[in-house]
Amino acid sequence: MPAKKKRYRIGVMGGTFNPIHYGHLVTAEEALYQFKLDKVIFMPAGKPPHKRDSEILPPEERYLLTVIATASNPDFVVSRLEIDRKGLSYTIDTLLELHQIYGPRADLFFITGADAVWELLTWKDADKLLELTEFIAATRPGYSLEKFKKLHVLPEGKAGEKLRPKVSIMEIPALAISSTDIRQRVREGRPIRYLVPEGVASYIYKCGFWKD
Repeated sequence: MPAKKKRYRIGVMGGTFNPIHYGHLVTAEEALYQFKLDKVIFMPAGKPPHKRDSEILPPEERYLLTVIATASNPDFVVSRLEIDRKGLSYTIDTLLELHQIYGPRADLFFITGADAVWELLTWKDADKLLELTEFIAATRPGYSLEKFKKLHVLPEGKAGEKLRPKVSIMEIPALAISSTDIRQRVREGRPIRYLVPEGVASYIYKCGFWKD
């Protein structure tokens, strides 16, 4: 009897990463462990469709910061799919491309924050998107899961029933770190040490990002 072929479990950590910080890294590492993933692909957005922030660094800079932050972990890789793709960066396009690359033996798990779960149904081609991946929702400090629980008990036939995403809750250490706060700290000259990897902090200071 032929040996059963191994299925690959691949985490996809999408985001602007403006900049990447320890909250992202802890979330990815915890997903790797809890869901027995073979690896986590960090996917910096090229042109995020839901953000038009003048503070967003150029794609190449955010890609480089992500490479610096993940270089020491052999289970983390950084992809240029969205950086190199022209136009807006839609998750549906990325997942379709990943399925082409890894084939039918790969199961994709999209890692996101629990608060972002509520935006899923507004994403491009949401119905198709929910067929391509399972979602890992990372809890954050003070986040209420009551809304999330209701998502799984919708009455039969209620609007949106067919679009319920496959979501698993993942608890992570209480890290209240945000990219917004880090950028504000840089502007005000406050320390960001221990909020981001040392190499990321050094590159931010060297290049003078987010200085007025």
